[in-house]
Order: sequence, then C-alpha cells, then structure tokens
Amino acid sequence: MRPRMTLPSWRDPVWLFAIIIGPVFWLFYSQVVQPVQFDSNTYPLSELILVILVYPVLEEIVFRGLIQTELISRSLFQKQLFTISLANWLTSLLFSLFHLINHEPVWAALVFFPSILFGYLRDRYDATSPSVVLHIYYNTGFSLLFTL
Repeated sequence: MRPRMTLPSWRDPVWLFAIIIGPVFWLFYSQVVQPVQFDSNTYPLSELILVILVYPVLEEIVFRGLIQTELISRSLFQKQLFTISLANWLTSLLFSLFHLINHEPVWAALVFFPSILFGYLRDRYDATSPSVVLHIYYNTGFSLLFTL
C-alpha cells in the first residue's frame, strides 16, 4: 500500500475534515453533554502539558508508529474494511482498550473514533507525523475548552 501523499496538505479533503471535525465535536460536546470542568488547582499546568503534548506523542509513537506499522507490514492486515486497513481497526481497538486504564468505559469507547482517523492518516501518509499533530490538536482543544 503506497501513500498518495507524504506530508499533510491543506488541499487534502481528509486532512481538512480532520481539522474541522475537532471543533465541531467540542462545540457539540459542550452544548449537549455536561462537561467536567477542571479546577486549575486540581488540574495543574504540568498535567495539562502531559495531556496536550507528552501523551499524544508517546501514544502515537507506540500505537501508530510501532503497532500499526508492524501490522500493516503483514499482508493480512493490509486488507481493508470500509476503506480502513485491518491494521488500523486492530490498533484502534487496542488504543481504546488502553484508555480503560484512566477513563470510564464510555470514554474509552469514544476514543475509538479519533483513533480510526489517526490511523487512517498514518496509512494515508505512511508516516506518524500527521497523527501526532492531529492528536495534539484534539487534546489541546478539548483540554482548553474544559480547563479555562
């Protein structure tokens, strides 16, 4: 499977969709769901930096850079279901299960959807950098919406 592009492009409709869907979700979530408001005393800047920068980078290195890359190198996992590689489906399932460590089951399950998008970008660009950038962007928007 050869990627069509090597770097994210603003002309790529998938990349634009990925950028736009984050704020749409944040707006929907803030209007429909009673979000948890974090008190800055219990959610210090150091924790915010971990959530916004450190966790996304580490998670993308492990899940998209190592696991998905290893799976996609095997012909079985290159097969697609609804234009998404089996490697991405399996990696996203593992990513969601991993989030059970710190999240309630509903939140861990909801993590599956952005994970599919992160994995799709990893496959599309044959690189983890787009998924890292998007993951940081999503975590930043979500965190700032509920900590400010």
